[in-house]
Amino acid sequence: MSLPNPVDFSGRSVIVTGGTKGIGFVIAETFLAAGANVLVCGRNEPETLPSADGRTAAFKATDVRDPADAAALVQEAVDLYGRVDVLVNNAGGSPDADAATVSPRFVEKIVALNLLAPFNVAQAANAVMQTQDDGGAIINIGSVSAIDPQPGTAAYSAAKAGLLVLTKALALEWAPKVRINHITTGLIRTEAAASVYGDGAAITATLPMERMAVPSDIANSCLFLASPLSSYVNGADIAVHGGGEYPARYMAMREN
Repeated sequence: MSLPNPVDFSGRSVIVTGGTKGIGFVIAETFLAAGANVLVCGRNEPETLPSADGRTAAFKATDVRDPADAAALVQEAVDLYGRVDVLVNNAGGSPDADAATVSPRFVEKIVALNLLAPFNVAQAANAVMQTQDDGGAIINIGSVSAIDPQPGTAAYSAAKAGLLVLTKALALEWAPKVRINHITTGLIRTEAAASVYGDGAAITATLPMERMAVPSDIANSCLFLASPLSSYVNGADIAVHGGGEYPARYMAMREN
C-alpha cells in the first residue's frame, strides 16, 4: 500500500520570522526542500536568502515588534501565495546583561522581541488560518532558559517563560482550526555560537548526547509539528535539547 508523504509541503505557504540567518535560515531551507513556498523576514535584507531545489525564499523587511509590520508580513504571504499554512516564530535572542544595572529600555526591547513579537505575528496569522478549511499550524521557538535560567538572562528568560505559557493559552483559544506548539531548544551550534564556544569540547562533556544541537535538529522538529503526523498535537512543548545537561553534582562525581 502506498501512503502519502506526510512531510510534503508542496503548495503550502510558510512564514519564518528571523529566517535570514542561523536557525531560522535552516528552518526556511528545510521547508523549501519539502516543497513549501517560504517567506522570511528580518530587519534588513540579507546578502543570501534560504534556497533549496532551485527555489528561493521570498523576503520582507519587518520589525515583528510592531503589530502593523507583523500584520503586513502575514498579508505579504497571502498576496504571494494565497494562504498561510505555517508560521514559525523564530525571531528572538538577547545579549547577556546584568539585571542589577540593566536599563528599563533594554528590558522592554528584550520582552518585546521574545514575547510580544511572536504574539503579534501569531494573531495576524491566526486571522487568516481560521478562514482556511484546513486551518494552520504555529510553532514558537523557545529556550531552555524559560525553565532553567542562567546568570545574565533575566529579561530573556522571563520573556521565554511567557512564550511557553502563551503557547498553551493560545492553543486553548484557537483550536481546532489552528494548532500551536512550542519547541524548547538548548545549546545549538551555529556560526555565532562557534565564536563563543570554540571547539565546544568543554560544553559537550556536560551533554548526554555528547554533542550540541545543530539547526537541522530544530528544523526537522518544525516539519513534524507542521505536518499531519502531529495533527493531534496542540499546546505541546517539545524539548529538543538532547536531554539537557548533566547536573553539577554528577559532573563533580564523574571528575573524582
